[in-house]
Amino acid sequence: MKFTSEQRLDDGVLEREFTLGEIPGTLWTPGSAPAPLVLMSHNNGLPKADPRLVARARYTAARGYTVATIDAAGCGERPRSAAAEQARADLRRAMQAGEPVDEIFESLIGPLVENAVPEWRATLDALLELPDIDGPVGYSGGWTALGIRLAVADPRIKAAGFFAGGYVPRAQREEAPQVTIPLLFLLQWDDEGNPRQRALDLFDAFGSKEKTLHANLGGHVGTPWFELEDGCRFFDRHLKGAGQP
Repeated sequence: MKFTSEQRLDDGVLEREFTLGEIPGTLWTPGSAPAPLVLMSHNNGLPKADPRLVARARYTAARGYTVATIDAAGCGERPRSAAAEQARADLRRAMQAGEPVDEIFESLIGPLVENAVPEWRATLDALLELPDIDGPVGYSGGWTALGIRLAVADPRIKAAGFFAGGYVPRAQREEAPQVTIPLLFLLQWDDEGNPRQRALDLFDAFGSKEKTLHANLGGHVGTPWFELEDGCRFFDRHLKGAGQP
């Protein structure tokens, strides 16, 4: 892991850009480091520099967590693949025409997840060698499919907060019963791109003994800001408080 830039923000958080081989990422470290780690992704591989992700990351770091994110292959700063770009073009056309889009999502999101998981695990390996990290690891983000796969594949992840707005391929829906860590699941009740019943079925399928569903009125990007505060309290219980209420 090579750090390429750093700046101290007004809230005392240290923001550093890094590369791990071809993988670009950002690390936010609180002034109280070392601290537990939260891996933070955006919906289906949107860039790590997206303002909503950066705002969530800075808030979470200011609450006493080290936060890390990376660009998935073909997203953000990384080269695009012809297959993914074609799938995105097909998706836009189908949505504009009001045609079914599930199979297009499968062809786009399925490979993204499979390619992203080894990179996130390699990043986690490198992060856990840093002195800034202490304690268990959480996952937070709108890329629920990635979070499911990571939670199943990597026992170092002890708790997860999922946003229900992104498409979850069939493979990850089938894996959902294997997810047994504590979960906080956020659902926008009127999400125009995510059928409500599908999200409720996914929540029901998770195998976790502790899982909490927060549903709010509004569309895809309307998640209330207070859910971020609730999410930090969730991580406080499971990453700082050894699971105690």
